[in-house]
Amino acid sequence: MTSTPSRFGPELRRLRVEANLSLGALSAALNYDKGYLSKVERGERSPSPELARRCDVFLGADGELRLLATDPETESAGTSPQGHAHPGRRTVLVAGTGSMIDLGLKLGGRTSPAADPLVLSFRAQFDQLRVLGQSTAPKVLLPLLETQTRLVAGLATGASSATRAPALLLASRFAEFTGWIAQEAGNTPAALGWTDEAVELAGAGGDPHLGSYALVRRALVTFYDGDAASTIALSRQAQGRHLPPRIRGLAAQQEAQGHALLGEERDCLQGLDRARKLLHSDDARSGPDPMLGTTHVGDPAAMATGWCMYDLGRPAAAAEILDRECRHLPAHALRTRARYGFRRSLAHAAAGEVEHACAIAGELLGVMPAVPSATVNTDIRRLARELTRFRSNEAVRNLQPALARVLAPTHS
Repeated sequence: MTSTPSRFGPELRRLRVEANLSLGALSAALNYDKGYLSKVERGERSPSPELARRCDVFLGADGELRLLATDPETESAGTSPQGHAHPGRRTVLVAGTGSMIDLGLKLGGRTSPAADPLVLSFRAQFDQLRVLGQSTAPKVLLPLLETQTRLVAGLATGASSATRAPALLLASRFAEFTGWIAQEAGNTPAALGWTDEAVELAGAGGDPHLGSYALVRRALVTFYDGDAASTIALSRQAQGRHLPPRIRGLAAQQEAQGHALLGEERDCLQGLDRARKLLHSDDARSGPDPMLGTTHVGDPAAMATGWCMYDLGRPAAAAEILDRECRHLPAHALRTRARYGFRRSLAHAAAGEVEHACAIAGELLGVMPAVPSATVNTDIRRLARELTRFRSNEAVRNLQPALARVLAPTHS
């Protein structure tokens, strides 16, 4: 019988051809050597676990490529990006009644899975952690999120069949949020690893769509790296008609931001229009709970439009839109207010409204020690560079020390 790893190459080639991708295009998208990928497809080289994960997510294989890269006879529980044990997809799929984490707690046994006390308890914790993420440093929150993700996933392995699926789906949302906080902490490999884990847990729980949302999350990583081409390519992969409207809308929005980086205004505005229609649809508003993506921005497409206007070289339009949309952000959402607030400040500075830009930034810099963010720092650095054109301005001189204090840790 053909071994599992040796079937990886032919299946990879089949999926690549089916996606109308050349070997060179796949190589560029995954940042792997074309010759190495060719040998993998021919069965001359074994795929690494990381390559298998990347191929699986990029080609939308729902975990099958990753499984094919692992010998079932030797497979064992995996490790998280930080080296901690966590329940891999195979463990979850084949687990019997015993839980990985022996806490004497068993899920299930009730008539309604949705009403299971433990599921409801962990769901409440998830909501609280999302709120906490708005006002807590990522490196403080990350260990707690990792522990909770492993705990929920571990308990799900010992759940009854009726409760197992909702527990796994909730674990997948914990993992997805953990990936986002890891990105905020500046740990991109961990962010991608936890996103992959979220896809596996969701697939085991019966949700085939989180893998596509993972493409949007990966597109966000490439976007903050300034890689517009990869941002657009990944986002397009997540806009299939079979996908839920919210995922398609978030993907269209991310694609538009990629086009904005390239200065492609027509494509950007078309993407934003698609995003607006999808995200405002009734189906998008009544989708799975907890909701994917931000829950603190009332109109994500409108806010993204303001964000894109700056990258398209229209700072005055950006400032006007961001002024309006930022007024609707809740007061407690410090991280979200900082994210869009610094982009707003940047737009005002580029539009020549230097004093107003400094006033906005001055308020936000005061909260950054509480909610440091590797992604928000991208715009803080851009703001600092923009303001160097106005060195003689008193407001700029007064702001410089606070800017330096926030940015100093990124250079240490």
